[in-house]
Formats: sequence, C-alpha cells, structure tokens
Amino acid sequence: MTDDGTHPEGGWFEEVASGDAAAGAARIREGRADAPADWPRAAVESGFAESEDGYYDALRAASLRAAREGAAERERADDRQLVHAVRAMDDAAAEANELAERVAEWAGSRFPDAGTGVEYARELAERDPESPTDERLISLARRVADLADESEALREFIERETPEVAPNLAALAGPVLGARLISLAGGLESLAKKPSGTVQVLGAEDSLFAHLRGHAPSPKHGVIFTHEFVRGTRPDERGSAARTLAGKLTIAARIDHYSGERRPELDEELQRRMDQIRGRGDDGTDEQSGGDDE
Repeated sequence: MTDDGTHPEGGWFEEVASGDAAAGAARIREGRADAPADWPRAAVESGFAESEDGYYDALRAASLRAAREGAAERERADDRQLVHAVRAMDDAAAEANELAERVAEWAGSRFPDAGTGVEYARELAERDPESPTDERLISLARRVADLADESEALREFIERETPEVAPNLAALAGPVLGARLISLAGGLESLAKKPSGTVQVLGAEDSLFAHLRGHAPSPKHGVIFTHEFVRGTRPDERGSAARTLAGKLTIAARIDHYSGERRPELDEELQRRMDQIRGRGDDGTDEQSGGDDE
C-alpha cells in the first residue's frame, strides 16, 4: 500500500483506495486488461480487499456506479436531447389536438358560431368570458393554444439543433425527419448501426408486425414517406425511392456518428439517383447505381 492509501498493483483497483467506489468506477469505465488474471487474489495480496468476498463487494459497487454514470452521460448527449424534444413535440401536438376536440364539442353547446380544431381554440382563447362556464371553457381553449405554441417552439428547437448533432442526416432528411429517425432508433449511434432496410421502415412497426403474422403486405416505407422524395414520387416508383433514400440516410447517420464531417456530395448523389428514378421510362428498368443500400 502506498502512503496515500492506494494500491499500485492489480487490475482495475490499481491506485484506487479501498472503499472509493467513484475512483473504481472511473477505472472500470476507462481501463482495460490485456489478459485475464486472478483479480480477487491480487486484490487481497495487494491489501485492497481483506478477502475475495470483499473484492467482489467493491467490484459490484464500482460497477454499478460506472453503469449509472455511463447511462447518465448517454442521456445527456445531444442526440438524446433531440429524442426527448421530438417526443415532447409530438406529445404536445397530440394533446393540443385532443383537447381542441373537447373545446369544440363544449363550445358547440354554447355558441352558434363554434368551430373546430386548434385554430378555433386560439380564436376562442381571445374572448372575454361572460359566465363561469365560459371562463372554464375559454381557460381550456388557452391551454390548447399554449400546448400548440409549445409544440411549435419545440419544432423550432429541433430545426436548429439537428444540423449540429447530425449535419448530413439533417441535410438529406430535413431537421425534423432526421430527428424523428434518431428518436425512433433510440439514438444516433443506434441509427448508424441499423441496416438501410430497417431505416426504411422505421415508424411502420405495426404494419411490419402484421406482415410477419401474414395479415398484411410488407411495408415499403415508414416515416420517410413524409420526405418529398418518397411522397412526391409516383406510387409505382415509391419503393425504389424509399430504398434509395433509406440507403443514403443510413450512410449519412454513420458519417455523423463516427466522424461528424459534413459531406455535401451525399446530397448530390441522392438528387442524381432520385432524378434517375423519377425520369426512367415505363419499361420499369431500374438503372441501379452503387451505394444506395449501405
């Protein structure tokens, strides 16, 4: 044992004071072992632990702390913030629309000019109540307007942040769709590791499961249908458009995760390939170009 109470020899506990779970967690997360060894015996011989059971107790405490710290860091990562923002945006919009229906139904029993939707709720929110009932109804309409405003503010945040987190994905998919793909995948790293065929159908899980049970055809696309390159392509070519877009988005996600370098040539390659798909003749010939799928 050294003068400061640390142990200079033996695995992850090297230079870690007995009972210092924080230092042990740091060594577990950052260290490595080139070969296996009898770590419990080494810990006892070095004085780090009084017994093998003591070693395992210390290992458990350090490992749990390392796992918690790692999870917390991943949760604070920029791509995880996008995941939370997208889900919050969708929740706020869904709640606003649902409450707007309630407002419209309630208002229909009060006002002959009652309308529907979030915009009517905004209009109603500007009125002055003339009775206790109107006060509650108008208050609810204001909540609808607030939720819709929050959803829009979150969208603006996503549009600003996605290009910083995933510049290539944001350029090819658009910031909101790019963030939605990251959210559906569970993070940028997870998205980068998925094959393009999986990226193609993200968001279509219900249809995919129905297909696997033999109750529906295989889905050709998930949320990427909202992209103009898929939605704006004639129906008989949408499968090719979806495959091409998914392939390029997969490449973009991998570059964003592993290097973060902006690659404008990806935009040009995608545009060229989409021009081919949209411009080919009625014979259905698919002039495949390389690199679409991975």
